[in-house]
Formats: sequence, structure tokens, C-alpha cells
Amino acid sequence: MSNDEQKPSGPDLAQGIAAGDLAEGAMLAGHVGDEEILLARKGGRLFAVSAHCTHYHGPLVDGILVGDTVRCPWHHAHFSLQTGEAIAAPALSPLSCRQVEERDGKIFVKGKKEEPAPKKSIAKPERIVIVGGGAAGFAAAEMLRRRGFAGRVTMLSNDNAGPVDRPNLSKDYLAGSAPEDWVPLRGDDWYGENKIDLKLNTEVTGIDSKGRSITLADGGNVQFDRLLLATGAEPVRLDFPGSAQAHTLRSLADCRAIIAQAKDAKRAVIIGASFIGLETAAALRAREIEVHVVAPEKRPLEKVFGPQLGDFVRLLHEEHGVKFHLENSVASVDGKRVMLKNGETLEADLVIMGVGVRPRLALAEKAGLTIDKGVIVNKYMETSAPGIFAAGDIARWPDRISGERIRVEHWVVAERQGQIAALNMMGERAPFKSAPFFWSQHYDVPINYVGHAEKWDDIEIEGDVMNRDCVVRYKVGGRVLAIASIYRDKESLEAGVDLEKRA
Repeated sequence: MSNDEQKPSGPDLAQGIAAGDLAEGAMLAGHVGDEEILLARKGGRLFAVSAHCTHYHGPLVDGILVGDTVRCPWHHAHFSLQTGEAIAAPALSPLSCRQVEERDGKIFVKGKKEEPAPKKSIAKPERIVIVGGGAAGFAAAEMLRRRGFAGRVTMLSNDNAGPVDRPNLSKDYLAGSAPEDWVPLRGDDWYGENKIDLKLNTEVTGIDSKGRSITLADGGNVQFDRLLLATGAEPVRLDFPGSAQAHTLRSLADCRAIIAQAKDAKRAVIIGASFIGLETAAALRAREIEVHVVAPEKRPLEKVFGPQLGDFVRLLHEEHGVKFHLENSVASVDGKRVMLKNGETLEADLVIMGVGVRPRLALAEKAGLTIDKGVIVNKYMETSAPGIFAAGDIARWPDRISGERIRVEHWVVAERQGQIAALNMMGERAPFKSAPFFWSQHYDVPINYVGHAEKWDDIEIEGDVMNRDCVVRYKVGGRVLAIASIYRDKESLEAGVDLEKRA
């Protein structure tokens, strides 16, 4: 690549642009020196922030402005235009901000603004304990420190590794296109620097909600003033002869084990056409491994996406060489032979089970919290026991968008609920109002999904699904509950805004 090609694109904002080139509500990408900058005019004010999302580097100019925020087109992170703060996950790090001046009919972007001082928490509980080392638990701990909580923060995780970017485990990292140092959400030093006491390989066996005490498997006790349960979910394992030979994929250790075996594997069988199963199939195809997918349904992902997108996902994988064995199941695994219920035998050097997960509710149930298909929480993420909160895969909350109490197993939802729980544990009254969002990557095709529709009576398709350019709306009684989209980023963002207006 030449030096010219490496230079930032767009106008030099330090030299200024004509004021008329930036209309109200518009954004423009340019640069100051070698730094790419997003310039925006909103509500009669001018803002200049770094041009790319701090999550996966999405171009913010392709996103949308909502109030005094900009939303990333790829995975819907929200940033404050005033401070740069990443106010809604999956981004956690802030954008840098610059000063802007309008004079003599031109707009100039000047030097960097100083980072604002952390906000101080309203209440002052001395001890906050987080049970769980996944998305919700980490996001809560990060938000506590970001917003100036000065008390003790303890994270208790039964994992042997610190919090990781779990979506990467079934995508780029598993495919071999992302190094392992991309996987941790923060480096090991971050926890000490932020005075977060992260205890790994730690099993919690009981909670005394009245005595404000946690019992550990080693006999120890941890006291708390506020508690967040973020115990997540665990993979479902089917029981059949030889099932113990099948890998599941949930943790970094799981992923490392699959990668180690994949190095010498030529053929793999994936049990289950779930999101994890199919993303794993795509990752293994990137490693040039022959992949067979066995699943009982007629078409993959139909329960979530409907028949049209289900057929598209199947064809996309078949184009990349995946062989499906649908309306079938595994009877047994014996060494390198996988026997199916229909009598067929598949050779496999690697077997992976991806048939869904179940929420880890035992601890909450034992503690006497109200359980109904999940831990029941209010809009502030607080459980039936005052001072005890729940977030992520275990939480079942009142969703005003659908008008129902729901529980979802989405990474972004878990992070955002952890953030909201953190604010409320510090004494704010911040309701959880985000529209549920997830993305699924299959080869070079991302599918974004906003909202939540467990059932629908109508599917409306705009565009062409098979041509990878569409918005799919899921409706009940003419009311949109969710949309899925392929390469329609702005429509996906705008759908999220429309849904959140109901909340």
C-alpha cells in the first residue's frame, strides 16, 4: 500500500469546511492530521469525535444520530457526542472528543478536549459483589468504576480465565483470523489498576439475602451491601452413547480445546443448527475442515428467523461446502464414527455439540429469589430480594416493547443489563429500556436482529433475502415486534429507536 493510500480520507477538518456543507442532523467524516474524525451537527450544536467505534472499529458516519448520541451501524453501541462516553454496550471504551469552532462561514476542528472527571455515585454502599465473570458481570464492574464508585468491588467467577469477548469464540478467533490477545475484554492488569478483586475458579454455593453474605465452596464467606447475580448459562448436553466425546463451546478453555483438535482434523460433525453450531461450522470451514451439521429441524434457525431467512442461511452454508443432515439426530458416537438415527454413519475427527444453553438458576433458586423461567427482576434489574440484582442470561424482565416479561440470551443485552444494574446499585433509578439486539456472522454475511418475537402472525420482507439485501419484519396483529436485516445497517438502527420509543 502506498503512503497516499494510508492517509485518512475526507476533508482536513483543521483547515475547515464550509459551514453549509454540514446540515442540521448530518455527519461528515474527515481528519485532523492522521486521526480520523467524525463531525456532526445536532440540535444546533457542533460535535467532533473519533470516527470509529471502539468495539470492532465500525465507521460511525454510517450510523445514526439520536439526541446527543451517535449509534454504531455494526453492533449498535451508543456514544455521547458531548463526552465520547460509550453509554451503551457492546463498546466499552470512550471516543476522543475535540473542540469545534464555527466562524467566518467555516467550521474548524481544533485540539482534543480533556476527559471529563468520573461522575460520583449517589449512594455509597461499601461492598458490591458480582457473581459471574461473563458479559453482564464485567460490564457492571466496568461501569461501577467508570462512574466513580469508590467502594469495594469483588467479582466471583467459576471460570479459569478472566472475562472474554465470547462472540469471538465462535467467530474470528475460532476461525484463526483473530489472535488470542483480542479475546480478553481487558488485560489482567486492568483489574488491579481499577481495584476490582477478580477471583477465578471460585464456586459460590449459597447466598444469605438477609445476612448479606455469600458462601463459597472452599468454606469462605464474602459480605456484600449490594449483590449482582450474573451467573449466565451453560451449554445443554444431549445424552447418548459416546456423547462425552463431543465438545461444547462456551468458554475460552472450550475454544482452545476445539482449536487444538482442529489442527489435525479433516472432518467435523456439528450437532445442532443453532447460532453457535452454525457459526462454528463457518469457522471450521475457514480452516478447510469438512463439516456436517446434524439437526432435527426442517431448516436452520427457522424458530428465530422464519422460513425465508432459514432457507438463506442453509444455502449460504451449502455454498461454502457445509453438508446438512436435517430432520435427523445423532444416535451415538464411537471413536471417529457418528451414527445417526436414520442409520447413516459419518466419519468425524471432531464432534461439537451446539444445541442451546440453559440459564444457571440453581443459586438464585436456593437463595429464595422469585423464579419463573428465569430470575424475576423489575425494570431496575432488582430481584424479589431488596439489594440483590440479576442481569444477563438468567434475568427475566418486564419488556415494555413487547408488553411481556422476557428472558433472552444475547451478549449485548447482558452487557447493557449489567451496566444498568451497576447504576442502580449505586443509587440511581435507571430503567432498562434497550431494545434487545444481537448479531450473527456467517462467513462474510452479518445478520442483525433487533427486538424480540417468540412468535408472529406475519413476516414482511423488504428487499431480497437471497441477494443479501433485506429487512425482515416480524409482526403480531400488524405491530412490529422485531426485525432482522442483512446489509441494511441504518434501517436496523432506526428500528431499534422506533422500538425503544414504546418503552
